[in-house]
Amino acid sequence: MAIIKPFKGLRPPKNIVEELSCLPYDVMNSDEAAEMSEGKGTSLLRITRAEIDFEKGTDSHQEKVYEKASSNFNYFQEKGYLIQDEVAQYYIYAQTMNGKTQYGIVGDAACDDYKNGIIKKHELTRPDKEEDRKILTRYLQANIEPVFFTYRAVPEIDEIVASIVANNEPEYDFIGKEDGFGHQFWVINDAEINKNLEQLFKEKVPCTYVADGHHRTAAAAGMQDEFIKNNPNHTGDEPYNYFMAVHFPDDQLQIIDYNRVIKDLNGFTAEEIVEKIEENFEISQISEDIIKPEKIHDFSMYLNSKWYGLSAKENTINNDSPIDGLDVSILSKFVLEPILNIKDLRTDTRIEFVGGIRGLGELSKRVDNGEMAIAFALFPVSMEELMHIADTNNIMPPKVTWFEPKLRSGLVINKLN
Repeated sequence: MAIIKPFKGLRPPKNIVEELSCLPYDVMNSDEAAEMSEGKGTSLLRITRAEIDFEKGTDSHQEKVYEKASSNFNYFQEKGYLIQDEVAQYYIYAQTMNGKTQYGIVGDAACDDYKNGIIKKHELTRPDKEEDRKILTRYLQANIEPVFFTYRAVPEIDEIVASIVANNEPEYDFIGKEDGFGHQFWVINDAEINKNLEQLFKEKVPCTYVADGHHRTAAAAGMQDEFIKNNPNHTGDEPYNYFMAVHFPDDQLQIIDYNRVIKDLNGFTAEEIVEKIEENFEISQISEDIIKPEKIHDFSMYLNSKWYGLSAKENTINNDSPIDGLDVSILSKFVLEPILNIKDLRTDTRIEFVGGIRGLGELSKRVDNGEMAIAFALFPVSMEELMHIADTNNIMPPKVTWFEPKLRSGLVINKLN
């Protein structure tokens, strides 16, 4: 069963939470981070993207950048921008997008659960990205940003969350300027409720799933090994045996589509591409207006100023395999590989990926301006598909799941020392 513990959070005062909190480090580049933090001396980006405190073009992986992140982190605590809670407790983090709110419980997940497969993953990680997060953790001695987890909903946990939300004013309540989404945050300072929640997780949640943040999760587990090696008096109870995650019930989450744009047609004409597509897909519609996939195994293609509605033919669908039955696999097997010669989605520079939050208009825009030659939109995978793949120890192809809203960084931090 899953171990999810309360912890002593490090948090900003109410009056600066909007300025201090920010989008996660990996959804922006250095220039965007500099622009977002302009005029904000207390922005957490001065820790998560500390290269912005140096001249433009500074490599974020330089030692001086990690050192600056550490000194800024210490400075924030000295100035009272971040204040340690006195007792271990859970927190509730709510996000509202397009009128829909999802409620997550912020708690410490166990590194051992990740190693033992109780925390399940659906993506591979890159060693270089893991190492970057490990280095930052080494310098800060803290989980500076949370990981996005999900679990199969438990009615008793839902009832506790609903009661707290209904009967208490949130500690933080604001609209993010960068994302336009609502962010609310409650502190659960009732010892009995915290104890009850810890027991419910232990009894009712057999496993959790990494929704977003595989590299941070893997880095936390790797850092535990390092801390243990350097501590001859290791007991297993130290803070470094855990890492901060926001746990959302699966029935409140929705995965957004993750689409593909390709830079060239691999030497074919647009007419030849359409002809080859028709071998394995029915073309149901052709329009100058956007065509959006409405169900599984439906796709849309933008090519030569036209949208095409595509439906996969029966011969392309393998429902006996959790991976081969995914639309991303069908697209790769019958279009990207044989027609466009894109064999490896992780390394091929001719393909790029666009989160559905940007809208399908972003796909046609990038083709029309000549940056790309062809685009494909997919129907998003379901939470049940994601959990089934993780449960069967399978790994999804790259760039399949896009969760929105992103977790805001800086509402709470987990110190490891």
